[in-house]
Amino acid sequence: MKVAVFICLAFCLNVENCFSKPFCGHPPSRWCETPEIAKECGVGLQCAERNGTRPSGAGSVQVALYYESLCPGCRGFLTQQLFPTWTMLQDIMGVELVPYGNAQETFDGQKYKFTCQHGEDECFGNMIETCVLNCAGSAAFQIISCMESAFDVLSAGEPCVKLYAPSIKWDSIMKCVKGDLGNKLMHENAQKTGALKPPHKFVPWVTINGEHTDDIQQKAMSSLFNLVCSLYKGPKPAACTGATQKLDRSYC
Repeated sequence: MKVAVFICLAFCLNVENCFSKPFCGHPPSRWCETPEIAKECGVGLQCAERNGTRPSGAGSVQVALYYESLCPGCRGFLTQQLFPTWTMLQDIMGVELVPYGNAQETFDGQKYKFTCQHGEDECFGNMIETCVLNCAGSAAFQIISCMESAFDVLSAGEPCVKLYAPSIKWDSIMKCVKGDLGNKLMHENAQKTGALKPPHKFVPWVTINGEHTDDIQQKAMSSLFNLVCSLYKGPKPAACTGATQKLDRSYC
């Protein structure tokens, strides 16, 4: 599966801590050894990110979403615009998710503490999704979309992980959420959000190829699919042109 999702800190610093067992025929220490092994093990994007490359190719449209886990508008955009668009156009677009939004952080001398717009539950949801992004690799976007489309975002976390990344132990996600790693990752989300230019005024906040304007925001919110298709400079995929594709009937 070709995945062109750019997600915040998606590759674990120590992959053995995130997976109960390798999900390919190579030990974790070799997953980024070659592009072929990375693809086989489902971590092509993460290895490419770690190596400073862009797996979806030059000219791909990079969409970043700055959001909050319990924000109704964020949930609607992520599940009704961003995820469906990526599902159809993942070969020409990358996605970065930054769960933080309008939260605030303070430092007590030992760790960062966070206050969220929709209360403690939202801070917990932000942290779960941040740790999913760190540990779940190419399955992270599917897991987060699953969570955000559920009636109860928080209670959906564990079953969504089991559905899309069964090799990942929920306990490893919770260890990240409650430990120093999660605290560090959320602080990085805060820094990334705070560095936005222009500064974000609301969420969901969308950037395209690192840029935010009122026009980009309006077009992304109304039809992200059309916006990505219009901005992609390479040969348009069939999804953008409406061209029909001939089915391969050589095998069932």
